[in-house]
Amino acid sequence: MNRERSILVVDDDEGVRQVLQDLLASVGYRTVFAGDGEEALLRLENGDVDLVVSDDKMPGMSGRELLWECVRRWPGLPVVLLTGYGTVPEAVEAIKAGAVDYLLKPFDGRELLGKIAAILAVRDTRAWTGGRGLLAEELWGGKSPAMQRLCKLIERVAPTEATILLLGESGTGKEKIAGLLHRLSQRAYGPFVVVDCGSTPSTLLESELFGHAKGAFTNAFKDKKGLVAEAHGGTLFLDEIGNISSEMQLRLLRFLQERRIRRVGDVTETPVNCRVIAATNADLAELVRRGEFREDLYYRLKVIAIQVPPLRERKTDIPILAERFLQMFAEDGHVRRLDPEVAEAMLDYAWPGNVRELRNMLEAAVILSSDGVIRMEDMQFEETDLDVPLPGTVLSLEDSERQVIVSALEKSNWVVKDAADLLGISRRTMHYKIKKFRIETGKRVG
Repeated sequence: MNRERSILVVDDDEGVRQVLQDLLASVGYRTVFAGDGEEALLRLENGDVDLVVSDDKMPGMSGRELLWECVRRWPGLPVVLLTGYGTVPEAVEAIKAGAVDYLLKPFDGRELLGKIAAILAVRDTRAWTGGRGLLAEELWGGKSPAMQRLCKLIERVAPTEATILLLGESGTGKEKIAGLLHRLSQRAYGPFVVVDCGSTPSTLLESELFGHAKGAFTNAFKDKKGLVAEAHGGTLFLDEIGNISSEMQLRLLRFLQERRIRRVGDVTETPVNCRVIAATNADLAELVRRGEFREDLYYRLKVIAIQVPPLRERKTDIPILAERFLQMFAEDGHVRRLDPEVAEAMLDYAWPGNVRELRNMLEAAVILSSDGVIRMEDMQFEETDLDVPLPGTVLSLEDSERQVIVSALEKSNWVVKDAADLLGISRRTMHYKIKKFRIETGKRVG
């Protein structure tokens, strides 16, 4: 892909231009050169350029003035500024004005190449996800109205700096969405740091998040950089945020308010600039009402709340997801196909584990199937979780459900298909219920 990329280098120093030419050519980039801002504008008007690397201080039009012209005339064109040490504050201001990054002179060639590759990858992602259908593909399916609404919301909030709270059941793909929000943001060239608050013991979480100084506690043999500091310049994803202790809630609140951290056992504070995305499968509003989660932290995290729909609410995506997973788990290029009974059962199933459960079940089914067809015996449905809608009836006890099934069969002269139609369920589900409740009265059940 690099060989198709064109990078405009703008610098009044011929020696710097030559160094950059050799560096960029070494990895296959095509380079275009300009000695000042005015010449750079002519180059941009006369040909396609994927990225601009410009010196900040130049005679005539400066790098920042060139940046402003690029933002105005070619929105979306990434600009990287090269600056001397004394002009760092100005370069930071330029980033606020639209530059994607800056490097200090003398710059490290490998660092510059790394930044360019990351920036172009982000630009590719944005172009690739420019159509909502393609973004939906990245989210495993997405043809359902619920996922279309989710994709539209992701497109709107990803470029912002707002803190985001992802709400949804386990297995719905909250971490995948957090990763997409990062990749589509202005921070995509920075780190994406994941903290699993649910699996990290509360006694260790403070050190994991904020780091510790040498000697802060037993076995603290050296300084440790925390995960919050690791996320500087990028995105911090706090998964299962509802599980943190009250003490950690207070520390996290202070960080969100001040954007500064203090390592365990340290006396100095360090500023950290990162975006925060949190996720939980818990009802945080209910935890707040019960006094188990700080209300002020809840609202700090919930600047923008995104509800991720469970799989049972977007069943039109199930065939798309199944096809993707079967291709993923294909052995020797041979993709399994679903028996029609299995395809129907998948639409009836409640999927309590959501997309993760579907993926794991199909992975196991590919292993268990023997002739290229996945059948019911290859699937590991949890019988008690079949989604059986019974119109007009609210049932919680098995004997009440059995009574409804028997009543429908009686009204349909024990014709299973007619009884299933009467209840609004599939024939397969009706057979399952007959077997489950051992309805074997000698009546006709076929």
